[in-house]
Amino acid sequence: MSNYFDYKAANHYTTYTVKEPTELLQFLMQTITGISRTKAKEYLSQRMVYVNNQIITQYNHPLKKGNIVQVAKNRHKNTINSKMVRIVYEDAFLIVVEKKEGILTNALPGDRRDSVKSILDDYVKRANRAFTVHTVHRLDKGTSGLLLFAKRRDIQQIFVDNWKTLVFDRRYVAVVQGEMEKKSGTVASWLTDNKMFVTYSSPTDNGGKYAVTHYRTLQRKNGYSLVEVKLDTGRKNQIRVHMLDLKHPIVGDFKYGSTAEAYGERHNPIGRICLHAFCLAFRHPITGEILKFETPIPPAFSDLLK
Repeated sequence: MSNYFDYKAANHYTTYTVKEPTELLQFLMQTITGISRTKAKEYLSQRMVYVNNQIITQYNHPLKKGNIVQVAKNRHKNTINSKMVRIVYEDAFLIVVEKKEGILTNALPGDRRDSVKSILDDYVKRANRAFTVHTVHRLDKGTSGLLLFAKRRDIQQIFVDNWKTLVFDRRYVAVVQGEMEKKSGTVASWLTDNKMFVTYSSPTDNGGKYAVTHYRTLQRKNGYSLVEVKLDTGRKNQIRVHMLDLKHPIVGDFKYGSTAEAYGERHNPIGRICLHAFCLAFRHPITGEILKFETPIPPAFSDLLK
């Protein structure tokens, strides 16, 4: 873990030891002389507070007796200079971020456009961190939501080799065209790409990869449905293709069916594909801790069903 904290000079941080169980915001207000509630929240939002060498931003984070809390004396360069990416969690081994729609997870070689990875690479470079960033899984450019990155190549490889045992909950929300007939169900098929990189689905083995998608209808209104989707497998374009299989393509997804005659061509009411990765839960590959993260449903999704 020392690589992560080499840049943390001791005189730049004030260190406290927790003497009895409490919550983080309450601890800061009781421990730091003269601090206001607003200022304490500012420390948290600006990622200036560490608990046991881990950046914490949640005001109600539980503290145990013996925990070590460190507060930076000055705001340092541990923030991301991008409106497209927000760090949700960071420790010595992992970074979990929320990305907005419209940005690639990884750029292709030679592509000068920003990607989530390039932004994180810049983030660690500016802070003189002694690690590199490695992509664990991806989201399509038009999809928003939670992404996981490793700080060491061997940590990335642990996820690659043990994905099914480590990652136990990946869920998305989507707005699809039409009102879903079923409250819940499962779609299973084989997925393969053609020469134009379009993914096709087959109920029988077509030489592709087997994919399983579970769905649950949350709301139906105005000719749309809000659907929660859970993946057993993580295939390319899996959710998009399986929603098309159900004859309810994702709103704004021109590549996979969002051109139904009932809506006219190129139906895109909110200017994006309506797919968001809202839940990610996994077992930490080093500590064994269960970590679960959720983000809210984008307001524009809900607005379509008002």
